Amino acid sequence: MKHFLMVVAATGFIALLAQWSWQTPASLGGIPITGQSLAVLVVGMLVQKPYAVLSVGLYLLLGGLGLPIFAEGNSGWSVFAGGSGGFLFGFLAAAFLMEPLALRGWGKRFEGALLAMTLGTAVIIAMGLLRLAWLYDWPRALEYGFYPFWKGALVKIVLGAAIVWFWEAKKKV
Repeated sequence: MKHFLMVVAATGFIALLAQWSWQTPASLGGIPITGQSLAVLVVGMLVQKPYAVLSVGLYLLLGGLGLPIFAEGNSGWSVFAGGSGGFLFGFLAAAFLMEPLALRGWGKRFEGALLAMTLGTAVIIAMGLLRLAWLYDWPRALEYGFYPFWKGALVKIVLGAAIVWFWEAKKKV
């Protein structure tokens, strides 16, 4: 029961932060920067194996089934087929990556948490860009999937590392 509640809480945390959104200017594509990736990476580092991956998988399943929990309240399987699909699958891949890093204690030092968040973000962005390049081409993939987001990604990397490191430090006390 404890693990079930952990998965539900982590899934809810991801869904909640997905609604936390900043709209980029129209000159940068008007694409929102959300808290989804931050939540996925924090869950990946703080929720014990294999429950982080299950939480992200449940988030993707519920969103695909129609619950409006993706960024800006989007939902449905069509979201996976569009430009966001690669990023969504990247969330699952990043959660797979975060769990072993967490087990190795990367979150116990700020530098380790920072590196883990950077690697997880790189996985998400890489998968998103691959999908966008497949749909369009590399110049547009970078225009729509990287240039508007890289500054926000840096902020989320530092914020995520601080959250994980603080949480881990608090557990020691």
